[in-house]
Amino acid sequence: MYVFLFLSMLYISQIEFVHTHLSNLVNFCLSATYISLLILPSVVVRSKMALSGACRDGMELRIHESLEELSTDLADYISDLSEETIKERGSFCIAISGGSLVSLMRTLSQAPYIKTIDWAKWHIFWADERVVAKNHPDSNYKLAKDNFLSKIPFLPSHLHSINDSLTAEEAANEYEFVIRQLVRTRLVGVSEISDCPRFDLILLGMGSDGHVASLFPNHSVLDEENEWVTYIIDSPEPPPERITFTLPVIKSSANVAVVVTGSNKADMVHLAIDNVGTECPSVPAKMIQPINGKLLWFLDKSAASKLGGAAQISV
Repeated sequence: MYVFLFLSMLYISQIEFVHTHLSNLVNFCLSATYISLLILPSVVVRSKMALSGACRDGMELRIHESLEELSTDLADYISDLSEETIKERGSFCIAISGGSLVSLMRTLSQAPYIKTIDWAKWHIFWADERVVAKNHPDSNYKLAKDNFLSKIPFLPSHLHSINDSLTAEEAANEYEFVIRQLVRTRLVGVSEISDCPRFDLILLGMGSDGHVASLFPNHSVLDEENEWVTYIIDSPEPPPERITFTLPVIKSSANVAVVVTGSNKADMVHLAIDNVGTECPSVPAKMIQPINGKLLWFLDKSAASKLGGAAQISV
């Protein structure tokens, strides 16, 4: 009898022990789930905020951990803008520059972009060009062809490059004439504020001295207000003879995107983007904010390393 009672009590205590620990385990799991539900939305929100970039003084900044991430985000941006613009206008007029920017555009020649972009509706221009033969190593045309254009199914008649058989002055005049003809037919849009062409996108790099296109610091070309395309014969960087879009044309674009990588450009990125006062030196990259358009900077972490803290948002 006593043995039976003892065994019964022992059995009941074991059941209570197991029940107590199971209850604690369930409560712990419920608490963990509740906490995760509180935390996860904020993580998602932070992620979405990072993807949208940091906005400052009418510009958007996108700062990336790696060149691969930057190149993919740039391809997404161009692809989305192309699709949106073609639906609205029936064509996509993009002007590109040279330098490392072009190699970062290679992603557009890969899946899925190579099949999803309506390449037949693209018209490609150059924001600046070196006055050399098209097969010359210094040619922006050759750089684009080797890295990007030879890999996409664009229409040859939609490629608008300079006449490399002319002098710098003649090439600039002829290139402006070609663009004026396309503005008249409304293939290229026109600014509502001025008579300047309104490109859908002007895609620029930036030199370590802060130049964009072939607009160099403290050069008289920065003061040109009447011409759409001008020329220089004394470039601070070789080759000396170049043609370039002027500031009024760049500032009339619907969208301007600047792509900068490398720590050697961090000082100029800081001067171009941060509010450093009126004492800062003349930086052409600081003068390109569109009058009635959007400005977007694509940076890697090295190029963005000297920006103010508010801009330190990474994608």
